[in-house]
This record gives sequence, structure tokens and C-alpha cells, in this order.
Amino acid sequence: MFKIKKRIIISAAHFLKLDYTSKCTGMHGHNWVIDVYLKSPALDRNGMVMDFSEIKSKVKSVLDHKVLNEVISVNPTAENIALWVCETLGEKCYRVDVQESPDNIAIYERD
Repeated sequence: MFKIKKRIIISAAHFLKLDYTSKCTGMHGHNWVIDVYLKSPALDRNGMVMDFSEIKSKVKSVLDHKVLNEVISVNPTAENIALWVCETLGEKCYRVDVQESPDNIAIYERD
């Protein structure tokens, strides 16, 4: 099994829709660190699981310097962002870590 990891750093804003009072319901931004993990039992014709620039293009070009509420169709929590990234990258993606601050990281893993 071949595995790769790509780190993507984006700056983006969001606000959360919550059923409790929180300062996070107001518009605010983060410098997000997104780690994506892909695997494949075989390499493509170029000898790759997936080209790192393709991963960057599919994620960074869509999310960087955006209001995430306008890009993701669900409440843009770190958890939902991780799920969105994994689904965007397809079946080879098995894990995504989304760090919105040094102390707050959400992880999505496919079973």
C-alpha cells in the first residue's frame, strides 16, 4: 500500500450556526492547517498515488481566502471541513486533519 500526506495552509473566514451562545457565531477567520492522507495499492502511470499539485488545486483553490459558509453546503465546523476535503479528493483519501488553531484539530477518517 502506498500512502502520501499533503499539508495545505489556507486563510479563510466562517461563522457557525449553533444552538447555543458562542462568539463563533460571528464572522471570524483562521489560518487553517489541513493535512490530507491518501493511499492506493498501486501507483498511477506517472508513479504517484495522486499528484501533490492536484491535491492542492482541489482544496486550496476552492477554500483559500473565502468565506467557507459560501463554499461548503453544511455548517463549516472543522469536522465538516475535514469531511468535505476527504469527499472532494475521492476514494484514495482516507484521513483529513483540520487545524483551526494550535489547540483545536478535527480529524475525519473513513472506516
